[in-house]
Amino acid sequence: MGKLKTIKAVSKRIQLTKNDKVLKMPAGQDHFNSRESGKVTRQKRKRTEILNKAKKNIKRFIPYA
Repeated sequence: MGKLKTIKAVSKRIQLTKNDKVLKMPAGQDHFNSRESGKVTRQKRKRTEILNKAKKNIKRFIPYA
């Protein structure tokens, strides 16, 4: 069996940690941020964890991470 291919679009958006967590950056941080409160802006800088059902699919897209 040949090598599995990594889905690059997913690997650029997702980070896998060594403790088997899947992290992503929240959406909506590109522009139009001046109208948001400072609290929302700070929250968008933090990575959030993806939970169980989607985690299984993402690990299939990034086989060698």
